[in-house]
Amino acid sequence: MTENFSNMALHELAEFVQKAEKALAEKMKSERRNVLLQIKELADSIGVTVTIHEDGNKSTSSRKGSKVPAKYRNPSNPDQTWSGRGVKPVWLREQLEKGRKTDDFLI
Repeated sequence: MTENFSNMALHELAEFVQKAEKALAEKMKSERRNVLLQIKELADSIGVTVTIHEDGNKSTSSRKGSKVPAKYRNPSNPDQTWSGRGVKPVWLREQLEKGRKTDDFLI
């Protein structure tokens, strides 16, 4: 199939691309089904049970993005807290430079 794209009108070219994208998506879905079927058949042939989640979501670490409760609080501004992880906040560094201890700010 050879198309002369330079002679196509803009709307014809857009329609062609849309049809090609739809055909590609259908082909990829079909190939995925075939590969998953092959995997299941191979697993069955050696007595292994395989569970395939086809929702398309990649599993992520349960720790990623999880909130850690605050462990330290700024007494002069209770809205400023720190979990004890990562870089120390400026308010805490300033207090430590004045000779205070980190434990002074425990919640």
